[in-house]
Amino acid sequence: MDGRVAVITGAGNGLGRAHALAFAAAGARVVVNDLGGSAAGEGGSDGPAQRVVEEIRAAGGTAVANTDDIATWDGAAALIGQAVSAFGTLDVLVNNAGILRDKMLTSMSEADWDAVVNVHLKGTFAPTRHAADFWRQRSKDGLPVDARVINTTSPSGLFGAVGQANYGSAKSGIAGFTTIAAMELGRYGVTVNAVAPTALTRLTEDIGPMQELARSSDMAPESVSPVVVWLGSAESAGVTGRIFAVIGGTIAVVDGFAYGPEVSSDERWTPGRLGPVMTDLVARAAPQPDITGRRPAGSPA
Repeated sequence: MDGRVAVITGAGNGLGRAHALAFAAAGARVVVNDLGGSAAGEGGSDGPAQRVVEEIRAAGGTAVANTDDIATWDGAAALIGQAVSAFGTLDVLVNNAGILRDKMLTSMSEADWDAVVNVHLKGTFAPTRHAADFWRQRSKDGLPVDARVINTTSPSGLFGAVGQANYGSAKSGIAGFTTIAAMELGRYGVTVNAVAPTALTRLTEDIGPMQELARSSDMAPESVSPVVVWLGSAESAGVTGRIFAVIGGTIAVVDGFAYGPEVSSDERWTPGRLGPVMTDLVARAAPQPDITGRRPAGSPA
């Protein structure tokens, strides 16, 4: 990472903080973005971002703080602009900012939905869009581009989780966005990947299963950061459009949607014919995985 410039959103706490420290330790110059709000996205302060910058500088690294709201068009533009202004270029964008407002679907308000989807999904799109403008222009100008985008999805977006309709939907959207952005930005020398981390942070510390996992596995945010740093390095140039689940010491490639059992008919299907056909298809399909991504023992692959 020597000489590379990395922007990390939501870097004042938890996973983002761990990523920022790890990138800096590996030699990157880092823009630490954090709005400084609560876990639910309320309020704001420059304290969290500045504290991480001070940690990086105390360890001999180079970093600047940014408190723009990356879920707004102008805030995302200002963030990318600051990186280029401060360090002359941009090589890595880690979209990590997020909030939680967990509620059952029947009690979730419009505000709960809008706030979470806005921070996660628009807060991934907007910085990527402005970074892509920078890299596309460099490519058109004949300048070398070896850039990386690393997005943050979640097991709840890939496999589902009760009480997280807003969060899981946004994270599922990020997974789809990663695939499409990888297709579109490769021509400019940009790879796009995502991580689906399982870690103990202020957003997850009150979730019972996380406490159980922490008793048997390394659930510290720092256990995820090495994968993110590697994805941001020059060595990862041949990897794009992928999602990596990271759970303690386990790293798994998450396979996307794929056709399972199928049946065909030369005649147009009618509802009356479909009853036994659909029942058989579902019976032959692999059971849905749990939130860890694992299927029941003995189930078909």
